[in-house]
Amino acid sequence: MTGNSPPKLAEFVVIVALLMSVVAFSTDAMLPSFPQITADLHLENANQAQLVITVFILGTGIGQLFFGPLSDGLGRKPAIGAGLVVFTIGCLICLYADSLKWVLIGRLVQGLGVSAARTVTTALVRDLYEGRAMARVMSFAFGIFILVPAVAPSVGQLIMGAFGWRSIFVSFIIYATFTWGWMFLRLAETHPPERRFTLEPAAFISAVKEVLTNRTVFTFIVIQGLLLGGLFAYLSSTQQIFVDSFGVGDKFPLYFALIALASALASFINGTLVMRIGMRRMCEISFGLAAISAGLSLLFQSIAPNTWLLVGFTLWSALGFLFMGISLGNVNALAMETMGHISGLAAAIIGSVSTLIAVVLAIPIGLAFNGTPIPLITANMALYTLAFVLMIRENAA
Repeated sequence: MTGNSPPKLAEFVVIVALLMSVVAFSTDAMLPSFPQITADLHLENANQAQLVITVFILGTGIGQLFFGPLSDGLGRKPAIGAGLVVFTIGCLICLYADSLKWVLIGRLVQGLGVSAARTVTTALVRDLYEGRAMARVMSFAFGIFILVPAVAPSVGQLIMGAFGWRSIFVSFIIYATFTWGWMFLRLAETHPPERRFTLEPAAFISAVKEVLTNRTVFTFIVIQGLLLGGLFAYLSSTQQIFVDSFGVGDKFPLYFALIALASALASFINGTLVMRIGMRRMCEISFGLAAISAGLSLLFQSIAPNTWLLVGFTLWSALGFLFMGISLGNVNALAMETMGHISGLAAAIIGSVSTLIAVVLAIPIGLAFNGTPIPLITANMALYTLAFVLMIRENAA
């Protein structure tokens, strides 16, 4: 452990999880609103509603390049506070938007603001922990964090049913303000003045070059982009698959909650095993199993009776979240392992580049929805297979 002494581990993990979860809540609470958005904004193609997810995620990728350096120069807490202001502005734009264009502008601004919590949280953990200890903290945090996306669609559906889909953005403001407030009151600044630096253009370019020319770091950036690409494509498509393909109707949030909870178990398992097995081995195993499960699911969707297709897709989804819970924290910790001296900026570059890779992958996968889960499962099988190959090569190097 490095830097200042953190609060008790349990509270620190909860704070980290809540900061991480603002992104998840702002994503998953929107999923049940697709039909209302399509009808209210008179969209010609229902698949266009998916863009409220991917444009938001795009904003998080871009914003990290700004808030990461800002946190290195001003401190972690001021950067997160500035992000809250930007996020709130984005929510207000969406609240009063009268067209898809303005909703997407608002979602982009929301993503820019919430990126502060995403990237600065990673730097904050790296300020205090490193190596396997960092992976352990991130795994436990992810185990708590996943409870938010598990319930977010249900919360979004309840709010939408009572007040309309635009009112979901008010809940985002309330949730983010509560989360940021707890962090400000309970967590000391982890990046003290003596470690801060003003980022000059030359220093920024140098840091970008250091991160992206480090073969190991760049490999894990690509792997993280592949994982997130599959996840974002799933989030974009899942409402349509469950509702339009399988006809679950208002039960969709229940299915999503059961699936998302698989990640909570995975994260606690990883938090225990990673100290003995190691991050690289855990990733290698999870990628291989994820690719195999996608291949088997693809076969099942092709030959099984129609009455069993929903069960098969739900099981594959749960396994996907399970393997994501095992691997994502490890991949991020591996990418950050040698970047402690520029943790804020490194977290920003790693998060931004991997997110942009993911968005480029996720948009065409989501828009390929054809009334069946086949395009989504096929894409995930390919992405996990490539991640497995890259991991094998990296471990052998």
